[in-house]
Amino acid sequence: MTQSKEILETGWNLDNSYARLPELFYTRMNPTSVGSPKLIVLNEPLAASLGLNVHALQSGDSAAVFAGNQIPEGALPLAQAYAGHQFGHFNLLGDGRALLLGEQITPQGERVDIQLKGSGQTPYSRRGDGRAGLGPMLREYIISEAMHGLGIATTRSLAVVTTGESIIRETDQPGAILTRVAASHLRVGTFQFVSQWGTAQDLRVLADYTLQRHYPDVETAENRYLSLLQEVIKRQAVLIAQWQLVGFIHGVMNTDNMAISGETIDYGPCAFMDAYNLATVFSSIDSHGRYAYGNQPQIAAWNLARFAETLLPLLHDDEAQAIKLAEDAIANFADLFHRNWLAGMRAKLGIFNEEPQDKPLIEELLSMMQKHRADYTNTFRALTLDTAEETDLFETAEFVQWHELWQARLGRQQQSTADSHQLMRSSNPALIPRNHRVEAALEAAVEQGDYSVMERLLAALSSPYAHTPEQAEYSTLPAESIRPYRTFCGT
Repeated sequence: MTQSKEILETGWNLDNSYARLPELFYTRMNPTSVGSPKLIVLNEPLAASLGLNVHALQSGDSAAVFAGNQIPEGALPLAQAYAGHQFGHFNLLGDGRALLLGEQITPQGERVDIQLKGSGQTPYSRRGDGRAGLGPMLREYIISEAMHGLGIATTRSLAVVTTGESIIRETDQPGAILTRVAASHLRVGTFQFVSQWGTAQDLRVLADYTLQRHYPDVETAENRYLSLLQEVIKRQAVLIAQWQLVGFIHGVMNTDNMAISGETIDYGPCAFMDAYNLATVFSSIDSHGRYAYGNQPQIAAWNLARFAETLLPLLHDDEAQAIKLAEDAIANFADLFHRNWLAGMRAKLGIFNEEPQDKPLIEELLSMMQKHRADYTNTFRALTLDTAEETDLFETAEFVQWHELWQARLGRQQQSTADSHQLMRSSNPALIPRNHRVEAALEAAVEQGDYSVMERLLAALSSPYAHTPEQAEYSTLPAESIRPYRTFCGT
């Protein structure tokens, strides 16, 4: 395929280490061309950090690359194979509507995946059309960039193009393709696939590749595969704690949606919680609340146990000893998560040191919040700014009593009140991507072709800890509704 001058000048610097792994792991193929690609959104700061020429990317030929109509030099497109437990049931899966173009080597020497999502059918499509709708792709763009702004490890969105074609879901929707950037697309489900359908040597190759790519510091450990398991557990403990601390609900924590790198991946029916409630579920397909907000730590541990099972042949030659090593490693997750969560909650309350009564103090606040349906983000925002929210919670005697205990707790540490408030400002976002704000941005973009609402929202979300007056409007709650908010996978 002939490369245009613009494409050659965009700065693509692609390598293909994944394509050098055993062919069992993937299927080599090109994207399915689309009729009339148009670049809708370009993440200019991300593009620049990747070493790409932003001006060149804004050309018409660049839209052809983001749509899969043209393949940049150095790319070897492929669909990755993986498996996964979906709502507890094991299935053969794979990239059913996505292709890995290759791995961009950044000016800093980092290696990141460049993936097209919505690029057409693959052998793993399972009767799907391989396409994606504009709304869900913009949704992933918004939420993933919001997570990046919050300082939470995440895949990111480089661009969205429309295809000039319609796709059919509940209704006809404009077709779109998202370009996703990730540390890698290695998943728990990748290991499950190789464990189930590959050889012991295939599994070793995958584990060694993962160590080299994500955990080079433990490659020389005495039992490097046990170290791999332990490092993945550590990163997931940090990640899930961060989700809980900002009220993020992934919505579909299947094992194929847990990245070995420790990044948040696959933004389908995700959303952020308004009123604090451990049972909060948004996903339309999670009818039994398996992936509810309060269940996310336990589900993460369950997923990690499935990952550990795949590594058993590598952990020790003796199966019983391998199982013991895996069980001991998984048993550490709960403590690691709790310590990360508790440290984060202390920071949200301006607490620098540790006292035994911190946990009861935190739990009492959360219990009151759930009882009075207090907004999670705005409650901590009000405490940060030392302002009274006009809610039932702040007017109760039990909150007044709690507030006195909290102030006494702050008084027992060496740091000043100003230090505490600064810690709280850096730990409590002024805003999150409120569901009604996200829906308003998507409706304007998809139904009216107006991207200004989305652009303003993204600008506000890029610095959530700034606590500027301009961000105040994004902290307002939606109007009361008799219908609970529901999200959809968008597949």
